[in-house]
Amino acid sequence: MEETRARTPLPVVRVNERAGEWPTPDVTEQALADPSWHPLPFVEFALKFHGRCNLACDYCYMYEMADQSWRDKPVAMSRRTIDQVAHRIGEHLRAHATEVGGASVRMHGGEALLAGADQFAYAARAFRAAMPPGLPLKLVTTTNGILLDDDRTLETLREHEIGVTVSLDGDREAQDRHRRYANGRGSHDLVMRGVEALNRPAYRHLFEMVLCTVDLDNDPLTTYEALLATGAPAVDFLLPLGNWSSPPPGWTAGEGGTAYADWLIPIFDRWYGTVPVPAGVRLFENIMAMSLGGRSRSEAVGLLPFQLLVIESDGSIELGDALKSAYEGAPHTGLDVFRNSFDEARLLPGVVARQRGVAGLSPTCAGCAVRDICGAGEYSTRYRAGAGFLNPSVYCADLARLVCHIRDRVLADVARLRDHRTVAESNHTA
Repeated sequence: MEETRARTPLPVVRVNERAGEWPTPDVTEQALADPSWHPLPFVEFALKFHGRCNLACDYCYMYEMADQSWRDKPVAMSRRTIDQVAHRIGEHLRAHATEVGGASVRMHGGEALLAGADQFAYAARAFRAAMPPGLPLKLVTTTNGILLDDDRTLETLREHEIGVTVSLDGDREAQDRHRRYANGRGSHDLVMRGVEALNRPAYRHLFEMVLCTVDLDNDPLTTYEALLATGAPAVDFLLPLGNWSSPPPGWTAGEGGTAYADWLIPIFDRWYGTVPVPAGVRLFENIMAMSLGGRSRSEAVGLLPFQLLVIESDGSIELGDALKSAYEGAPHTGLDVFRNSFDEARLLPGVVARQRGVAGLSPTCAGCAVRDICGAGEYSTRYRAGAGFLNPSVYCADLARLVCHIRDRVLADVARLRDHRTVAESNHTA
């Protein structure tokens, strides 16, 4: 472990670090001085497979928020860049083979399916060929669903075992409020046609999840039922990207409210009270798992170490899409796959800060009773201009209320089951 540290030079300050804002370079120095810590390898890679979109969603972090670097990037990832990304992934995983159990590559956008079936087939072959022997690779694409209504696309996804996650806001009214074409036309009907095609027997096993961004203007239970109606095996609810300097829409914590928790709790109660549950809900399942001593499977809650890199369409290496909501250049590292290995990103302060668990949280969060479950929320939502990311999430009050509601209900049921078992065992003994 010490030899690994000695071989890895301290990084220079990159353009994603604003002077005086946390995390500063001393975050890395402090981490390296801690004998119990070492940098983890990356195991998730999100590719900007296509840098443009066929929709013009008004809340899109990529096109509508602070970072507008997409304007200077290639429209699509070239095959030369794909080959180099594959090389870097293989190189990184071979170097850390004893620490990883596999990897995942998510082909993202924009709208990834605009890249075309041939490009997906090429990329799948390149990534699988680059994997070290014995390490599994999961390929997934995230799409708005419109282009799924194409047999050639679906056949390519099936042939190369590429899972599909669909972004959907709910029923027609919910979907067409924000997820529209540039001319204002709604997208719901075309998305549902794509979902119907994905649900055909030959392709249904590819359907991984529906992602829904919470919109307080939509009825929560109507939204939930519309998502279930897609037939997806799992659902996830995403809080809108916002921070202390640019609060999310409808945010009420400044007045002591918890509008987002109040929206999600009725869905949890309906979902949890349905036996068997009709689909997994990742946010709820993660909170339940941690309430019972388990681990989260996403960075939205909990203290899961950050092990993801984003590769832009030009090959530049970035630290996560959500950071685009903070400020211009927030996700940038100054690294790219043609000049730099992924190892060179491991000691960037923005990576180290998110791999240190409790040591990377603000004093407010470190002393919180639900710290290990909430985990200070999604990293980008902690940002405050002038201070950086060493803050609770702007959703602090909402997360605390949601976590406590789920935790208390689950633990009460566990206690009842334990008491019931104790009584039953006593009766049996008597």
